[in-house]
Amino acid sequence: MMQIDVNSGPLIAWLMEQGLQGSSQQQLLDGYCRRLTEAGVPLMRFHLAQRAYHPEFGGIGIRWTRGESITSQHYEYQDVPGEEWLNSPFFRMLEQGLPDIRVQLEGGPPFEFPILYELYEAGATDYFTAGLRFHSLEEKPTDPTRPGEGILVSWTTDRTGGFSSRELDLIRTTLPHLGLALKSSSNRQIASDLLQIYLGRDAGRRVLSGEIRRGSSQEIDAVICLFDLKGFTELAERLPSGNLIDMLNGYFGLAVATIQSHGGNILKFMGDGMLTMFNLGSIEEDAHAALAAANELCGKIRAFNAEREAEGLPTAGFTLALHAGDILYGNIGAQNRLDFTVIGQTVNQTARIAGMHRSVGQNIIMSEEVMKAARGTEHDLVSLGRYMLRGVADPIELYTIYRGSCG
Repeated sequence: MMQIDVNSGPLIAWLMEQGLQGSSQQQLLDGYCRRLTEAGVPLMRFHLAQRAYHPEFGGIGIRWTRGESITSQHYEYQDVPGEEWLNSPFFRMLEQGLPDIRVQLEGGPPFEFPILYELYEAGATDYFTAGLRFHSLEEKPTDPTRPGEGILVSWTTDRTGGFSSRELDLIRTTLPHLGLALKSSSNRQIASDLLQIYLGRDAGRRVLSGEIRRGSSQEIDAVICLFDLKGFTELAERLPSGNLIDMLNGYFGLAVATIQSHGGNILKFMGDGMLTMFNLGSIEEDAHAALAAANELCGKIRAFNAEREAEGLPTAGFTLALHAGDILYGNIGAQNRLDFTVIGQTVNQTARIAGMHRSVGQNIIMSEEVMKAARGTEHDLVSLGRYMLRGVADPIELYTIYRGSCG
């Protein structure tokens, strides 16, 4: 039976406190490793691997090394598991359903796992790894090529004789508490990442902070931007679905990165278009940021289309409509399905302005409200004339950027 080390109490209490406080993974693990060493564990290196819920990477690794700063890395999604993973102690532990693996290194090679040669060369004498699953034990066994929720952890020492039995007892005893604290930290990070990715950066933060009641909203002044691809419907009829998605993602990737770099928020995607908002603190800041983003986007899409044409790939143009005014920003929908978005006359008029691109023959058009708010801009804004818009009582004057990347 495992001997409970008397030093485990303070470390367990600290881990529970960190879990309740929602400390970040790096803060938690740095403190955990320092406290292990203070408890007498001669820790040389600590490594943790954990699954991530993120569209760009499938896992995260965090490493603590004595005398160095704690570091982290992201593991890309792989359709086929890499050799490094297949030849790792972590994979073997999952494959065989082992609770842990210990390898004493003082005897020298040969070693079963490549990582142990690297550690041995660095002076390591003992290696211990264990894992925890974050779901019901009644579920099917973990597929080692597709690890589920949980953590895989290794501890390494360079002390002569390696870890003592009491030190390993301390590690084993505190591991479930470390896992619980990490689960608390990672769950909040997952929620933050997913909400910001699916709702947008600002809306995601608001929802996570508790703005979740149906009908709750606030009135703000902002610049609304409607981005659309031109000719995409025709392309959709003749391109294979995979090529179509890749193409759409390429254009959206450029548009999102450009708009966000100027402080804009992506509210929603709508087929081959998207609704965005600039709300930086004043309508003047919003207008200047929106125009800068629009002008920069022209140049980026022109360059992107040149690259695609050189590769013999189809291209698309784009349109951008800008309008400024009061909007309602908040939770709208049903009790069991809400959307954090914008509504109001300003949003409706932006859609009407977007319908004028063909009539005025310009890719970028904006209302007089945007033009006035952007006084002093470096962009050459010229009038396109006055127009009657459907559902709008009075004629409005429209403008475009005459010189610059779009000129």
